[in-house]
Amino acid sequence: MSILDQKKLIESIHPFELLSSNELNNLMKKIDIAYYPKDTVLISKSINGIAFYIIIKGSVCEFVDGEIHNVYNSGDSFDADTLIYEKTQSKFVVDEDLICYEIKKDDFLDLMQNKKIQSYFLQDFVSRHQQLKNHDMQSELSPFLVSKVSDIFLHEACIVDADVSIYDALIKQQKLKAKVIIVNEDKHYSIVTDTDLREKVLLGDAEVSQQISKISTSGLITIDKNDFLFNALLIMTHNSIKRVVVMDEDKIIGVLEQLDLLSYFANHSHLVAVQIDKAQDINDLKLLQDDLKNLIVTLRAKGVKVRYISKLVSTLNIKIYKKVFTMSLPTQLQKDCALIVMGSEGREEQMLKTDQDNALIVRDGVSVELYTEPMIKLNSYLLELGFPKCKGDVMVSNEFWRRDTSGYKSLIDEWSTSMSDVDVQNLSIFIDAKCVSGDKELLDELITYLHDNFHQRDDVLAHIAKAVLNFETPLSMFLGFVLEKEHENKLDLKKGGIFALVHGVRVMCLKYKIKQTNTIERIKELNNQGIIDKNFATELIESFDTLSSIRLTAMLEAKKLDESNYINPKNLPKIQRDLLKDSFKIVNKFKKFLTFHFHLEMVS
Repeated sequence: MSILDQKKLIESIHPFELLSSNELNNLMKKIDIAYYPKDTVLISKSINGIAFYIIIKGSVCEFVDGEIHNVYNSGDSFDADTLIYEKTQSKFVVDEDLICYEIKKDDFLDLMQNKKIQSYFLQDFVSRHQQLKNHDMQSELSPFLVSKVSDIFLHEACIVDADVSIYDALIKQQKLKAKVIIVNEDKHYSIVTDTDLREKVLLGDAEVSQQISKISTSGLITIDKNDFLFNALLIMTHNSIKRVVVMDEDKIIGVLEQLDLLSYFANHSHLVAVQIDKAQDINDLKLLQDDLKNLIVTLRAKGVKVRYISKLVSTLNIKIYKKVFTMSLPTQLQKDCALIVMGSEGREEQMLKTDQDNALIVRDGVSVELYTEPMIKLNSYLLELGFPKCKGDVMVSNEFWRRDTSGYKSLIDEWSTSMSDVDVQNLSIFIDAKCVSGDKELLDELITYLHDNFHQRDDVLAHIAKAVLNFETPLSMFLGFVLEKEHENKLDLKKGGIFALVHGVRVMCLKYKIKQTNTIERIKELNNQGIIDKNFATELIESFDTLSSIRLTAMLEAKKLDESNYINPKNLPKIQRDLLKDSFKIVNKFKKFLTFHFHLEMVS
């Protein structure tokens, strides 16, 4: 291997690319090439580490307490901790004849004087995992990830007292060139928009001599100056508004306008939301489907985290559901029901459209039959919009998923006693339910009933939790990836990792009556209640985020829906392979935690 090739290899290994050109050149002069035959013990409790190893060819197994903890192959490096802390609980043994670079201990410790190198090697698992992800996407970082409301231009707010006349308020508004008027009445704020002026003054009977408070609307929508701009975008999208009022604690410091926000981000997500709101029929909504996919691709290319993309997509999908709901149901029927989405949609974790999971709750005393034709119509509209048919028929067009409140309570009672595979699956789907249109209180009542029904039912919960063991994590005892020959030597990200995290966390939350539906929010709440510690919670979140991110890439590249969960790790960049392997390790750790927590070894 030439000096140039050697240098390229070293530079390809994080964090050595952070070295300056001079530092890297000096390091290259100190690197040796070594050979070790199979079964050589390089490091152990009784054999001190003498170098930092970078593998050119061959493999090394790391054992902890006699069990394989890790396997290092070409391009991998080890073991900084032994050199830094001068002790180890591990044993490193050559598994295949090894050719490697060696950075001698003293030279490696000299490298640690570089703060960037030092900060990487002194990090714990979680911090190192996060840094690897940031490094993987650093060329694509965008303002989305770091920008806060305080970073953008804010318009001066036009604030007037409640007893000021409409005329004087308009004069002040014109002077400030403000879009809205904010009315202050003893620190209780309301707002006057162009719509209020048009409907209540120009077209109504209000006089300009009257107090401005007579035409103001309560419910000021605000955001803190230290919040992220992306959250401001979500607020605007969710509420169909063009501006938010910015607060510094309890003080108004300005107004953030939609146009300024869009210019800053240079994307058209809010325009998609506006088009959804303006849609008159199903054909108008059809025109937006390519825009939604392009939006996902754009955000991903800019380095936006998957969890934020899914939140935005979920917000836009809810708008579509609301619009389709109003197109399908007569107005008089809308107030006596709740349209809910379940599964990944309910958890706000769906990005590209996968199988539908939706249902309808009807108020007790109202005939469910009234909703038969409207729900068949609603489902047909969703199919036209590209929401695929659910293979299990979990859709509002299926009468099983159209019931009144009492009917669902009876169903929950069945789920808590039957424990058949179908019932466990239906229960798992329903736990993730989110109301997207209609009366939200109908769903709230059922979720409370469900949690009360399962409280302190550890035997039943254990039976439900055992599903996490249905699929093996695709990581061998030698820590290589286990591929499926029947799927072109690929592995299934959903079955192999995502399902165990989603379902395990879901059952934990059912046990402790936690009502959040989003997996990451559920993990945070489990930590807040002291059920899992902060480090473990962060490991779970990082692993879930990594698996979801890699899966999104696979979904965007897949030609068919059936292929969207499968990836070949060999096609991933090395950093992503390492992140994937780390994530699967955490999945296995979580499975062991659940096995102990619910005594799954005792469940038949």
